[in-house]
Amino acid sequence: MDFMAEFEATRSKSQQSAWRRLFQMKRGEWREARWGLIFISPWLVGFLLFYLVPMIASLWFSTLDFTLSNPEAAEFVGLANWRRMLFEDPNTWVSLGVTFLFAAISLPIGMISAFMLAVLLNSEDLMGKNLFRTLFYAPTMVPLIAAILIWSQVLNPQTGWVNRGLEALGINATGVDGLRWFDDPSLVYIAYTFIGLWGIGNAILINLSALQGVPTSLYESAKVDGASWLRRLWAITLPMVSPVIFYNLILSMVGLLQYFIVPWVLTNGDGSPQGTTRFYMVYFYKQAFTFQNMGYGAALAWLMFIVGIVITFFLFRTARHWVYYSGESK
Repeated sequence: MDFMAEFEATRSKSQQSAWRRLFQMKRGEWREARWGLIFISPWLVGFLLFYLVPMIASLWFSTLDFTLSNPEAAEFVGLANWRRMLFEDPNTWVSLGVTFLFAAISLPIGMISAFMLAVLLNSEDLMGKNLFRTLFYAPTMVPLIAAILIWSQVLNPQTGWVNRGLEALGINATGVDGLRWFDDPSLVYIAYTFIGLWGIGNAILINLSALQGVPTSLYESAKVDGASWLRRLWAITLPMVSPVIFYNLILSMVGLLQYFIVPWVLTNGDGSPQGTTRFYMVYFYKQAFTFQNMGYGAALAWLMFIVGIVITFFLFRTARHWVYYSGESK
């Protein structure tokens, strides 16, 4: 309680001092602030027109029953869409569970792969660093739809490179009982994760830039003390780049909550195999645009927004226990 009281008092003082500085600004400072507002005004206008106003409108739409084909017949239904979504429609929670299950599989693989590849590309013993960095980043330049179609052939049960390679190793992958990456519920998430790994070049680049910012003196001191490579990675590298890892974690989680294009291109949103690809955003898209139930779709969109805010808040609350910022005072 004492801590919270002290925190509230400090925040109140900082707010009062901010307002005091605002009203005590000199003419030159006002001129500088005015030019600052002018320069950011395009972003402000874009934010208001394309983000804030549509969000407010979608919140209002969630209280209506209307379709895109006949918007004049819109009818106010209050919280009926929310009641249906939360208590009457099991597909809401099924699709949300599918999304979280895939995130639990794909997120650790993607995060660890991007980080370890960045560590490899930052190694002093690696020859041809620039070539490998280019090769790992190049797939991000391929349009996502094209990449999905490429991987649909790479993982083809009969002619795909992956199954043929496994067949050459003596594994029955192309026969009748072979591997059906997109048709087997136990393999489809692994296949989708493969497609996701195709585009981790941006995460590798961000991790690599963070690794290059770690002072080499820390590694030299650790080597003098006899620390192994794994010990240096755990005690020096991970804490020093933890803000970047946290940044990638937030972006990856938000991206997985919005996971849509891959399942839509491969299955057209039918949820095959056996409903394992009925992701939340696929269900939202079908409700809002396929069935044109825009009011219910708006409620679904706001539920995902709330879920994303809650997860992000939780991650920020836990970050103080494992994210290290140099120069931070306790």
